[in-house]
Amino acid sequence: MTIDTFVVIPTYNEADNIRALIAELLALPVPVGVIVVDDNSPDNTGSLVRQMQANDPDRIHLISRPGKLGLGTAYVAGFELALGQLGAGRVLSMDADFSHLPGYIPAMLELSRTTHIVIGSRYVPGGGTVHWPASRRLLSWGANTFARVLLGLNAHDTTAGFRLYQRQVLEVVPPRSIKSSGYSYLVEMLFQCERMGFSVGEIPILFEDRRQGTSKISSREIVRAILTVLRLSPRRMWRRPALRSVART
Repeated sequence: MTIDTFVVIPTYNEADNIRALIAELLALPVPVGVIVVDDNSPDNTGSLVRQMQANDPDRIHLISRPGKLGLGTAYVAGFELALGQLGAGRVLSMDADFSHLPGYIPAMLELSRTTHIVIGSRYVPGGGTVHWPASRRLLSWGANTFARVLLGLNAHDTTAGFRLYQRQVLEVVPPRSIKSSGYSYLVEMLFQCERMGFSVGEIPILFEDRRQGTSKISSREIVRAILTVLRLSPRRMWRRPALRSVART
């Protein structure tokens, strides 16, 4: 089986979720590989992935890091493995906690035939959140609106981690070139990709609150995201390249 699409999943203490998530990904009607980037989880998430990898080494890959090094660097490590050694044509990122449901991936892959970047979006018609209190919905909507307006972004869900990139996007905007860390990495990556003329499509998803474990989002991450938007906003006036063509697959 030829694998063209690899799913990058950063993990820290996701032992309650990771085996079921990998099983659902490998059972999809479209072939995908999995790259787990684990930051030395105390709950042995990495060991569980290693056990699954022994049974399917071609589709399951593990990057074990010595400690909690951050979400942004986890994306970099996973993307570079996918693009380099594994020769991926598409790379998809998602959370490990089932807030992003694998069942949306076939539709994202289909849309990627005509779009450079596909976002599983909460903020397009048909999208939304499940089991969130009103305060969290307001905070998320406010953060997205703040980033979208100040940075002039076309995408509606600017902080979404459920994204699919065509290979050419990550070759023009290298993952290592993004300066931000944590969840701010997602905002800066999207900003740079749009500025380079890449098209963005969104499919509606219902974002479900995590099934097991605890949220990794902190007030510190929110402050970082705000500072990232303020740092990038002066650049929105710089001239953008023309829209790029989409590689047909």
